[in-house]
Amino acid sequence: MLREKLVRLALEEDIGTGDLTAKAFRDYEKLSAFAYLAKEDFILCGTKTARIVFNELNAGINTIFYKKDGEPIKKGEIFGEVNGPVYSILSGERTSLNFLQRLSGIATNTADYVKELEGTNIKILDTRKTTPGWRVMEKYAVLIGGGNNHRMGLFDGVMLKDNHVDAAGGITAAVRLVQKSIPSTVKIEVEVRNLAEAKEAAEAGADIIMLDNFKLEDMQAAIDVIAKRAKIEISGGITKEKLKEFRHLAIDYISIGALTHHAVSVDMSLKIRK
Repeated sequence: MLREKLVRLALEEDIGTGDLTAKAFRDYEKLSAFAYLAKEDFILCGTKTARIVFNELNAGINTIFYKKDGEPIKKGEIFGEVNGPVYSILSGERTSLNFLQRLSGIATNTADYVKELEGTNIKILDTRKTTPGWRVMEKYAVLIGGGNNHRMGLFDGVMLKDNHVDAAGGITAAVRLVQKSIPSTVKIEVEVRNLAEAKEAAEAGADIIMLDNFKLEDMQAAIDVIAKRAKIEISGGITKEKLKEFRHLAIDYISIGALTHHAVSVDMSLKIRK
């Protein structure tokens, strides 16, 4: 439902009271075929959303993709087609491409990060640093790229960050406060800033401890202090180049905001077949 709603908003934003250019073609009732063309290599994502774009505009449009989300596309490859009334396809062209380019960009970016940790048990997680309104789709793109989802929002997971801890007067107090108000099946994650906080979080019964912006040598010290009493996540300024440094660590997760907020839309086009 969120995806359909976002598609409608995107079309309303672009078309408004009517496509002044495409409506000139309406009376011709011409049917034609358009092809999706890749202008670089990428991981495909967003095919269902692209179909919804054209379905919203005209039920007579048929959108076909030759590959599924998650499959690699090569530069120069035609990976799908759109058939139907020309004027409707022209009106939805940019919106369909916007979704495909953005989501494929996130999937491709995520796959690059995941590749750096192949052969380990460390899972790459996304964050809540997503485009407002796009979260469900952007997190889906992370999954397509081989990553894993952290909590979807504030409603499906507990994370005690520095402001929560400071407001409660400490980690132990914050954990106890939250334990009173959540179901016993919900895990509690605590973000820590130093070794002393990592020790306190483990003793307080945190299920997951996030080492936020720790130096590499301090990460190992924190791992030793936690002593397998909780799952361990690291975060803060993680780049693809740095991932190799963490391969040997006994950690469970690496959360990376850059999966979504640093992803670059891939290059593709939708061209009429002559």
